[in-house]
Amino acid sequence: MAHQSALIAEDIEAYLEAHQHKSLLRFLTCGSVDDGKSTLIGRLLYDSKMIFEDQLAALEADSKKVGTQGGDIDFALLVDGLAAEREQGITIDVAYRFFSTDKRKFIVADTPGHEQYTRNMVTGASTADAAVILIDARKGVLTQTRRHSYLVSLLGIRHVVLAINKMDLVEWSKEVFDTILQEYRDFAGQIGLTDFTAIPMSALKGDNITARSDAAPWYEGPALLPHLEDIEVEDLERGKPFRMPVQWVNRPNLDFRGFSGLIASGTVKPGDRIKALPSGRESTVARIVTMGGDLAEAVAGQSVTITLADEIDISRGDVVAAAASPPEVADQFEATIVWMDEEAMLPGRPYLIKIGARTTGAAVTEPKYKVNVNTLEHLAAKRLELNEIGVCNLSLDAPIAFDPYAENKDLGGFILIDRMTNRTVGAGMLHFALRRSQNIHWQALDVDRAARAALKGHRGRVVWLTGLSGSGKSTIANLVDKRLYADGRHTYLLDGDNVRHGLNKDLGFTDEDRVENIRRVAEVAKLMADAGLIVLVSFISPFRAERRMARELMAEGDFVEVFVDTPLEVAEARDVKGLYRKARAGQLKNFTGIDSPYEAPENPEIHVDTLKHSPTEAAERIVEWLEGAIDYSI
Repeated sequence: MAHQSALIAEDIEAYLEAHQHKSLLRFLTCGSVDDGKSTLIGRLLYDSKMIFEDQLAALEADSKKVGTQGGDIDFALLVDGLAAEREQGITIDVAYRFFSTDKRKFIVADTPGHEQYTRNMVTGASTADAAVILIDARKGVLTQTRRHSYLVSLLGIRHVVLAINKMDLVEWSKEVFDTILQEYRDFAGQIGLTDFTAIPMSALKGDNITARSDAAPWYEGPALLPHLEDIEVEDLERGKPFRMPVQWVNRPNLDFRGFSGLIASGTVKPGDRIKALPSGRESTVARIVTMGGDLAEAVAGQSVTITLADEIDISRGDVVAAAASPPEVADQFEATIVWMDEEAMLPGRPYLIKIGARTTGAAVTEPKYKVNVNTLEHLAAKRLELNEIGVCNLSLDAPIAFDPYAENKDLGGFILIDRMTNRTVGAGMLHFALRRSQNIHWQALDVDRAARAALKGHRGRVVWLTGLSGSGKSTIANLVDKRLYADGRHTYLLDGDNVRHGLNKDLGFTDEDRVENIRRVAEVAKLMADAGLIVLVSFISPFRAERRMARELMAEGDFVEVFVDTPLEVAEARDVKGLYRKARAGQLKNFTGIDSPYEAPENPEIHVDTLKHSPTEAAERIVEWLEGAIDYSI
C-alpha cells in the first residue's frame, strides 16, 4: 500500500510512534449533485497512496465497467460503494474514509448532494472540524450549495474551504472563478461564513489538490491538501467548564461505585467540587479511574470513571459538572430542527429526544418559522417536511441539564426519535431555555354576568399591575388580595410566573410571545371578572398596545391600570431571582429592560412610586382608591 514514509524502511518503530501522535482532522465534502465530491476524495486517497494494490486493480476494472471517464480511472468509485450509487453515479449514503500524510491523519465524510439526502449530510457534518464545499465551475452557486453552507454554519463548523471544481472545463478562467467567488461571498456573509478559503481545482486531473498547479498561474493560494494539513484544530473544549454526561453507573461490587462517561468539556481532578444535574446535589471527586490506572487529571475527549466522596444519587443520563459553573436545567426550549423523515413533523405529536446520554419524551410545538435556504427568509409554517429547517419550541417530559449548542455541542445537540418505529426523524440544536412549568386549567361557566355578580354581592373588576421585573408587583398584588379578602371581597390573583405554569407554558419571551401571553391572560381575566371576581393581574406586560387591548376587552370602568413604578437600576439591584444578572451575562435573552423594551403607562388610574412607598403603603393606597372609586353594589 502505499503511503511510503522514509521512516518505514529506516525505523518502523519510530514511524509508528510518529503516526500515533499525528493530529487528526475530521472534514466533510458537500455541495450539489455531481460537483465532484467523491472524485475529490478518491483523488486524495490515490495521491496520498492509501490504496492497496488489489484495491487499485479493482478500481481500474470497475472504471472500465461502470466508470464515467471512458475507461480512465474513475476516482469516485473508491467512495461510492453502494450498488445504487454506482448505477446512478451519485452519492446516497455518507461514506467515511481514512487517509494520512506525513503531517496529519484525516477522516473524511463524503456526503450526498441530492436534496432528498440532505439528512445524511447533517449526519456527516455533526462530527466534522472542517468542511470542503464544492461548486461545479460550469454551474456556479446552486440551491444545494446554499443549503449545505447554511447547515455548515448552523452546525458551528469553523473551518471552510470553497472548492471551485472542474475549472479545466471552463479553461481555468479567472473571470469565472471570481464571479462564483463573489456570488458565494455575498451569500456566506448573510449566514456568518465570513472566513473561508477559496481554491480553484480539478479533482479529476489532480490540479491544486496535493500541489499548486501551473494550470492556474493567476492563483496564489494553497493547494487543498497542504491547506488541510495546516488547519489548526483548536482544542477549545478543554478551556470550557467541566461537563460529563453519565453513560453508565459502574458498580462491579459492593465496595465500588463510579460514574462512567466521555468528558464533553473542561478538565477534572481529584478534589474538585462537582454538581450532579438535574438533581443539583454536590460532592467532591475522589478518584478518576481508567483501565490503565488512576489519573491525576482528565480532560475533554477522555472516557473515564469518576468516584465521589459522598453517596449521592446519579443515574445514566445525568450530567456531572463543575459546581462553580454548572449548566442550566430546564424542560422547555427554543431550538433549530432539521427534519429528516419522510413523514412530516406534526406539532404536539410525542417523540423521544436523545441529548447526551439522556433519552426522554418530547413534543414539538408549532414551528415559529422555517428558513428558505436560498433567500434566508423566515417563512410561516404549520409543520416541517423532509429536509426543511425550522425554529420551534420543545417541551420535554423531564428536565435536563444542557448548554446552548453554540457553547457545547454535546449538551446542546439532540436527535428526535419516532416512538413507534425508533427512526431518527430530526436533529436539532438548543438555543435557550423557556420559562415554563405545570398546567393550570380553566373552564368558563355558562352563567351570565348579572347572576354571578348577585351571588358574589359585588361586580367583578380587573386591577392590572404593570412594571419591571423586581418592581414589587407580585408582593403588592398579594397584599391587596389579602386585604380585599379580609373585607369579604371575592378575588383572584393572576401572577405572571404562575400563569406560565399552565395556560402559557408554550410561550417564550420574544415580542411575539409576550403579545400572545397578554392576549390570553386578558381573555382569562375578562372571564373571571364576568364571574363576579375582583381579578388582580400582576404581569410585566411591557407594551402599551397589549395593555390597551386588555382594557378594551372590559366594560367601561372595569379595568384599573396600576403602574408599579421602580427605576431599572433599583429593580436590578434587588434582582431577587437573579434574572438581571443572567440577562447582563447574555444567558437570558429578550429580558425586559435589558434587551427588550418596557413602555411605561401614560395615564394609569393608579401610580405607585416604590421609592416613596413601601409595599404595604402601596397596597393600602390601591385598596383605598378602589373603595373610593368603585361602587361594589350590583
